[in-house]
Amino acid sequence: MSAGFKVAAAPISWGVCEVPGWGRVLEADHVLAEMAALGLRATELGPPGYLSDPRTALGRHGLDLVGGFLAVALHDKENAQAAVDAADESADRMARCGGEVVVLAAATGLAGYDQRPELDDQQWRTLVETADRIAEAVAAHGLRTVLHPHVGTHVETEAEVERFIADSPMPLCLDTGHLLIGGTDPVALARRHPARIGHIHLKDVRSDLAERVRAGAVPFAAAVAEGLFVPLGDGDVDTESMVRSVHDAGYRGWYVLEQDTALDERSPVDVPRRDTARSLAYLDGVFSRLG
Repeated sequence: MSAGFKVAAAPISWGVCEVPGWGRVLEADHVLAEMAALGLRATELGPPGYLSDPRTALGRHGLDLVGGFLAVALHDKENAQAAVDAADESADRMARCGGEVVVLAAATGLAGYDQRPELDDQQWRTLVETADRIAEAVAAHGLRTVLHPHVGTHVETEAEVERFIADSPMPLCLDTGHLLIGGTDPVALARRHPARIGHIHLKDVRSDLAERVRAGAVPFAAAVAEGLFVPLGDGDVDTESMVRSVHDAGYRGWYVLEQDTALDERSPVDVPRRDTARSLAYLDGVFSRLG
């Protein structure tokens, strides 16, 4: 990778996901070894429990921990403390392994990402208040929290993203794929709110499938299995413009290559490594042109 740019991986690029029935889950040592073989030196954590002993597993492959994804229901007042407790526990685990950031998503409380009940104003206020409480709990461990707009959560659409930005000081995880699927141009968002970009997940997306997910014509997980996410440069996200925009605005954080993948028993196990290698080569070209 070009000097001055921090690039990390994520287990979801190898099909490792917290959603039940998502697909084949590869062994952690296999995934981490392939990350290291590609020249990557850091990763996000993956689903809860995927790495039973993260410090040992990461150390075995020479990988550092960036942080991890946490999807909890923020809008439910009765269970808000449980969400804060879950974040506190996650932050403690990540801090012990050298992590930096909790990537928070406003989960619906339902399984998967295919149903999204509408929130009323009180539930939205609870969502914002719980997010703020989580940020305080996470900060006590020396970590940051960013809000991840995500398909099938309560911060998905452009209107919801803008509303959250207006109502909460929490920085965003700019996930190029999930934003585009939810109807937000990630390049335009980065230009409108450069000071609010606290973390980046890089994906590329086929816009034809993204439109079908947005319209409710195909479930998110099914679209992933159909090839919704593709190597960087093969889809319809203007990755180079987005990276240029945030870099020019002073962003010097992590670029996490996180291409949602679903594997079945017939899937060749070399596909994730192949696609990640192609994405890394594309990204290296982008960074080289930025100097």
